[in-house]
This record gives sequence, structure tokens and C-alpha cells, in this order.
Amino acid sequence: MSNADPADDTEQALQAVGPRLRALRRERETTLVALAEATGISVSTLSRLESGSRKPTLELMLPLAKAYGVSLDELVDAPPTGDPRIHLRPVTRHGMTMVPLTRRPGGIQAYKLVIPASARRPPDPQTHEGYEWLYVLNGRLRLVLGEHDLILTPGEAAEFDTRVPHWFEPAGNQAVEILSLFGTQGERAHLRASARRPGRPDPR
Repeated sequence: MSNADPADDTEQALQAVGPRLRALRRERETTLVALAEATGISVSTLSRLESGSRKPTLELMLPLAKAYGVSLDELVDAPPTGDPRIHLRPVTRHGMTMVPLTRRPGGIQAYKLVIPASARRPPDPQTHEGYEWLYVLNGRLRLVLGEHDLILTPGEAAEFDTRVPHWFEPAGNQAVEILSLFGTQGERAHLRASARRPGRPDPR
């Protein structure tokens, strides 16, 4: 039986975050200034995180994971080989599979999302900083955006400010595959969502 203390394992994992953040930033050939602009975290805080003098918290790690296009688990958990580099791989959360398609901080972050029909649940619109584009590859997507309740089919796209309450799910009993492009405030695309036409049936 192992006598390892779970608290010691947790502390070791947290201590490994700083060197991994530094190695990842250098691999991406970016600067602390650029990363600060991408995440909204100050340069001094980023520097302290990398040096280990600032303890990583969920509030700090979430924007860093999004900027690097990796899952929070990948950013925190040290790989068994000791290699500090991050390798993109699919991540499943609440039944939804997310495949990161970009590796650089700043600018647009791209993901492919596969959402099974079993992931459907009552609408729970959320808000956060940023701007998002959704493009439907397969299936039908229900998008609740502010006062609008939209149905997007393959080849259709929506663009919206994520400070507007939003939420989406498969429309119907089949999975939906979408491309999600996420950027900071001020970045825009040219395709915009329009409200569902009068008389168009609700997916429910």
C-alpha cells in the first residue's frame, strides 16, 4: 500500500505549474506582455506564477487554459514523462467533446465541439467577456441568445458578444457538431445570427 500523502501530491502538482507555464509560453514563442493582453492577467502576476511565488488559482488558470487552447487538467497535471510541453487532445466535459484547433495565445481560439443529444438540459444562459462565432458542421443547433431562440442548420453561423446571455444545445434527437471561434472584445466576423422566422417550430 502506498504511503503517499494526497496533500503532498497536490502541493507537488501546484509547484509544477510555474515551470510548465514558462515552458509552454516559450514553446509558443510569446511574451508576458502578449499573454497579459490575451488573458487580462497582469504581467507581474504572470511572472510570479511562472516563478512559483504566486500560487495558481482557478480564477488565474481558466483564462490561461483558454489562451493556450488546452484544458485546465492539461495545464495543471504534469505528464508522467516529466515533459513540460502541452499536447492538444480532445477533452470531454458534461458529455460534450471539445477538440482545440489552435495553440497560440491571443487572437482567435478555435475549437470543434461535438454535443450528443443526451447532453440536452433546461436552458441556463451564461455571460462572460469575449466574442464568439459558431458554425454548424452537422446536425441542428438550438441557440438561446438574449431574447432570441434560434435554430441553426449545417452551413449556418452565428456571431455574438458573449456578454449577452447565451446557451446552446442539440436541436432534436441527434448530436450536433460545430466549430467555435472565440476572441477578445473588439474582434468581429461578418456572419451574424438572425431571429427565428415567425412560425418556425420550436425544437422542443
